[in-house]
Amino acid sequence: METTHTIVVGAGQAGLAMSACLSERGHEHVLLERGRIAERWHSERWDSLRLLTPNWMTRLPGYSYVGPDPDGFMTARQTARFFADYAAAVTAPVRERTEVIRLSQVDDGFVVETTTGALRANNVVIATGWCDQPAIPAAGRALSPDIRQIVPGEYRNPARVPSGGVLVVGASATGVQIAHELAEHGRDVVLAVGAHRRVPRRYRGLDIFWWLDQLGTFDRTVDDVDDPWAARTEAALQLVGRPDHTDLDLPHLQDQGIRLTGRLLGIDGTRACFDRNVVATIAAADAQMERLLSRIDDHAERSGLAAEVLEPVPFRTVRPFRAVESLDLAAAGVRSVVWATGYRRRYPWLELPILDRRGEIRQRRGVTPVAGAYVLGQRFQHYRNSNFIDGVGRDATHLADHIVARASGRATPPLPDPIGERP
Repeated sequence: METTHTIVVGAGQAGLAMSACLSERGHEHVLLERGRIAERWHSERWDSLRLLTPNWMTRLPGYSYVGPDPDGFMTARQTARFFADYAAAVTAPVRERTEVIRLSQVDDGFVVETTTGALRANNVVIATGWCDQPAIPAAGRALSPDIRQIVPGEYRNPARVPSGGVLVVGASATGVQIAHELAEHGRDVVLAVGAHRRVPRRYRGLDIFWWLDQLGTFDRTVDDVDDPWAARTEAALQLVGRPDHTDLDLPHLQDQGIRLTGRLLGIDGTRACFDRNVVATIAAADAQMERLLSRIDDHAERSGLAAEVLEPVPFRTVRPFRAVESLDLAAAGVRSVVWATGYRRRYPWLELPILDRRGEIRQRRGVTPVAGAYVLGQRFQHYRNSNFIDGVGRDATHLADHIVARASGRATPPLPDPIGERP
């Protein structure tokens, strides 16, 4: 059986960052990728998708964007190319089209069985990403088979969605982008709005991520928050990366003629029920954004930036509308439902005792309870931006140091996960 010191499962942003850090330390390793490098950026992204982060934030250990548009937003194809170029630049030992079937512990090491053979290693790093399996609500099981169900990884463009109206469930970045694109192509769209975090694309002339960086948001660690579980599961940003840097929020979607409803509560055949408190949900997101913008204004004053940036502009709010509690989807002409409801992780190939009751990997800064088993790329793994392209490098550096220390007998056991065991 082939042996190596460390096996990294996944060759996306996390796996490649891990490889670069291990190579820098002269540590032997292999990356296993089920498809091509950064496979999800090739096969699970819609045609018009762009990164939410500006190009100047596209940075991995020892490598960064150097193109002509630092304030722009890469397309999915450009992002896949960036990762492939990075893999070549750091000579990452990637084995493409090698899917992991089983990962188990043997003696003081691990055996990884794949579609191309088995390997043995002293360490394994699970770097399969945060956006793994679409999280379809239980309501989807009760939806009439006459209505097509679509997850974001399957959506490509409006032409490939069955004719008729569309219900988009979820109003974070994915939901608002798909709803907007469908409406632009003449579709009647209903958007079910649940909890979300609204932010402007630009504020006072600068990208919102520049301001968040200035505020130290991305340097916050999981130990700095009162409720780590809530921080890791909070709603995603309602944001889009467009070439013209304009916003795409609920007021804009409402102007397009998109019908807003509350959070989807349940479905019985073609009858959908929604939370009637949608106005309060939207108001809460607006209030949260207003608090953030106030913090930015305070920072601009204290740092002397106020005179160098644009004046604040009041943000728009959704026009008053009557909440819908129930809707017959068939009668409304809805023929498809898009589930923009987030993701969950699944590890059917993982035979290590490191999963909690929710099926998430127990870890502290990427170090799991099983010696030699690590995870990388989790949301808020340690830093607020741990699952960003721009943030995964810090965690990879920490894990590379831990792996090298373990090889020399100097590694320390992990501290308890601050999240603990919640039901």
